[in-house]
Amino acid sequence: MHCCAARTPLAIALACLFSTPVLAQDPATPVATVVVEGSRPTGLGVADTASTGVVSQKQLEARTVYRPGELLEATPGLIVSQHSGEGKANQFYLRGLNLDHGTDLRTTIDGMLVNQRSHAHGQGWTDLNFMIPELASSLDYAKGPYSAEQGDFAAAGAVSVNYVNTLAQGIAAAGIGQNGYARTLLADSPKLGNGNLLYALELFRNDGPFIHPDGFRKINALVRYSDGSDTNGFNVTLMGYKAHWNASDQIAQRAIDSGLLQNRFDTIDPTDGGKAHRYSLSAAWSRSGDDASTKANVYIVGNQLDLYSNFTYFLDHPATGDQFNQPDRRITLGFNASHWWRGTLFNRPSETTVGVQLQSDNIHNGLHDTQSRVRLATTREDHVRQRSAGVYVQNAITWAPWFRSVLGVREDYYHNDVASQLALNSGTASAHQASPKLSLVFGPWNKTEYYVSLGRGFHSNDARGTTIRVDPKNPDMPATREAPIVPARGLELGVRSELVRGLQTSLALYRLDYNSELLFAGDAGSTADTGRPSRRTGVELSNYYKLATWLTVDGDIAYARTRYRDADPAGAYIPGSVEGVASLALTVDNIGPWFGAVQLRYFGPRPLIEDNSVRSKATSTINARVGYKFSPRLRLAVEIYNVTGRRDSAIDYAYRSRLPGEAAEGKFDVHFHPIESRSLRANLIANF
Repeated sequence: MHCCAARTPLAIALACLFSTPVLAQDPATPVATVVVEGSRPTGLGVADTASTGVVSQKQLEARTVYRPGELLEATPGLIVSQHSGEGKANQFYLRGLNLDHGTDLRTTIDGMLVNQRSHAHGQGWTDLNFMIPELASSLDYAKGPYSAEQGDFAAAGAVSVNYVNTLAQGIAAAGIGQNGYARTLLADSPKLGNGNLLYALELFRNDGPFIHPDGFRKINALVRYSDGSDTNGFNVTLMGYKAHWNASDQIAQRAIDSGLLQNRFDTIDPTDGGKAHRYSLSAAWSRSGDDASTKANVYIVGNQLDLYSNFTYFLDHPATGDQFNQPDRRITLGFNASHWWRGTLFNRPSETTVGVQLQSDNIHNGLHDTQSRVRLATTREDHVRQRSAGVYVQNAITWAPWFRSVLGVREDYYHNDVASQLALNSGTASAHQASPKLSLVFGPWNKTEYYVSLGRGFHSNDARGTTIRVDPKNPDMPATREAPIVPARGLELGVRSELVRGLQTSLALYRLDYNSELLFAGDAGSTADTGRPSRRTGVELSNYYKLATWLTVDGDIAYARTRYRDADPAGAYIPGSVEGVASLALTVDNIGPWFGAVQLRYFGPRPLIEDNSVRSKATSTINARVGYKFSPRLRLAVEIYNVTGRRDSAIDYAYRSRLPGEAAEGKFDVHFHPIESRSLRANLIANF
């Protein structure tokens, strides 16, 4: 019997630290990726930290998601929310951070960076509405600044969704549901010449539970030609996405309490909303042998957004209201290449990767005062040209059967060129940063590994904030400049165990420090008022258990303590920082024609102001799916969202606003956006 038999995963992590190494293979033999019975790849001998992982296509298919961005919640500890209309980029929470629309969560789809820098609304804007979940072959995630491959926006984490080159079967799907929901999808990958032509067309609409319907309408299309495999082949891909919507933005709690609004699904300004499109052309190429591989991808993306919001109602403009417009259009060029080879170093087995990442953005954006989407005045207009180059090298050495090291470093260079309608805010700014990384991996002992990881990362700041001199709303007032690059430093201790058959457990303790919380506020056209340094410490526990051939359990829990690191009378709490996160999902399949899933999703209360005197409430939802297979090629799935009908918030803020009839100074209040009411959707899926 093993020393750790019949113990809990946490006991395994402690007891096995002193057990005898299990020499599973010759140290010179490369460690292969194997699959636990079921659908989740193992991380033993493969992962460099306790908080990295791969989510398989089968796991992704089992998830019940209200919106495409929620597919990223397959990453343990990550919450994806929304505080406006469905066409707007999602809100993200991870490792004690309110990541806004993606500031510190690097997200790539099919090799293309989704985060948009120097965006009109928010740095790192991550709009995932163009993603088609049925085309996702896997999801790779890594948390913390410990991988040399991950650069800008990856301080808290990085998520990469990979698309298939071919489908095992064609897909024809049609769905209808409450609140004006309807979706159709047609996709297939027939042979064409020596390769395959993958195509997909998605039509989608949803009104949501709002009194003034979202009216969200979108069309997604993809065409890809591929030849060969993922490791030896190439593909060329065209993608297109277009959408428009209305938005019920966050509302003041007092508007409900006073009866000004009918209910929590009402809105102050029914003319909020927007429209967006995204078109891309990309190509990827790879060549691999037994001891080396090379891969490269190049892409050009055209994004355009026209966004209308009103968060303070009548505070700044009592007569016309505070609605503002943020247009953003850009062309992004990107190139990534890497080469990996296996050899020996210091007479030990070694694997080395070198890579380069280049990006160029040509951006036109602005901030305008509007009323019912009619422009009244201009706060600022800018033409931003932003260039970046990153190079990295990472080396892994197996020093002993029970010990390996992963050492990496990357160097990033940024150059910003801003031409503003206010000449004082025009200019150039440049910066560079070296980011060393180190992970030490011990084991496996009794199918258990231990990790020590530390590294430096960063996020880039909005280029407009790096050249600003005066507040565009009040040119007589100086504005605070921000650095082009904000460093972050991370430390993580972790353990990963597969001692219990079918159970994969990982535990991570981490610390993440930022030099500054200062950000450019797109809603104001200038930098925010705090540049305080911060620290986040926390713990994450993730479990995946294949209990039987027909039952899988996913259980994750995370807690973070977030504080400013300086002394300030305002307080030490970071507004909006998430503290507790948990999820529990059960998936049932292979029990005749029936299949299903149920998922509990929870994120806890958050401080809303620095002294913690105002806090949000916790939010929890349960989503479920029940399905029936009429034949191997035809199935019906019925999905229920917010099964228990909870009346929680998707997000909460605390700030000053003014409702009609209130005093000129307005009132300080909690503002919230509600989670969706209970709703049902039915989807019929046919394969051909």
